[in-house]
Amino acid sequence: MRLNIFYSGDFGKKVIGNLINSDRFCVSCGDLCDHCRESRASFANIITGIFELRTDLPDFVEEPMEYMPEEVPECDLILAIDLNPDILMAIPEIAEKSGAKGVIIPIDDSRLTPTGLAEQVKKELESRGIECECPKPFCALELTGKESIDAFVNLGFGKPLLKIELNKENDIFTHTEVLRDAPCGSTWFVAKKLKWSDIKDYKETISGAHHSYPCTASMERDPQIGDTILHEAGYIIRKSVEEAMENAH
Repeated sequence: MRLNIFYSGDFGKKVIGNLINSDRFCVSCGDLCDHCRESRASFANIITGIFELRTDLPDFVEEPMEYMPEEVPECDLILAIDLNPDILMAIPEIAEKSGAKGVIIPIDDSRLTPTGLAEQVKKELESRGIECECPKPFCALELTGKESIDAFVNLGFGKPLLKIELNKENDIFTHTEVLRDAPCGSTWFVAKKLKWSDIKDYKETISGAHHSYPCTASMERDPQIGDTILHEAGYIIRKSVEEAMENAH
């Protein structure tokens, strides 16, 4: 798989840092770091292009391709993260130009990527024979049956999947392992905080870790899901932990 990433803002930087597993990426544990991520692979070798796009744009962009890079490497998949709405409209042309088979447009702020806009871009991509998913939030992404999208999920990114071991006699988590990580990398931090914590307090532990990582999803109420996207991300990781706890039983 070859991956091109187009992004604006901090969320895109987090996704890239998690993908390449930079040694400066996770500083969540501070002086207590035990280097738990060192065993995790870096996927820097599959990234063919990283493009941070401008945010200081006119109120209306008539020719979005003018703000795109002139040369775009060939790739199999594009991540388009938190782009200006007018710039996002250029992604189908960019995808076709680069030979991409699929595009993922994560929605972590519906003010930047309204549902109607995402659907419009998705339809345009699919009309060109390019697969597309618009997960809201990014950590909601699951296997879809679309080859290019599933290849990304199978790398270990999308809806969190964990393996957990419990000591019920002492009421504690004794082992936490990340099998599939939220694209921003928060699953590792949540798993770290769960280990050796009290089973009965798992909801509070997850919530505290998820917020202090921190999750960068919007706190604005999203009309489609009827809640904030940040809260939706919190529900996703909690459910993932609960499923792992059931399997541990």
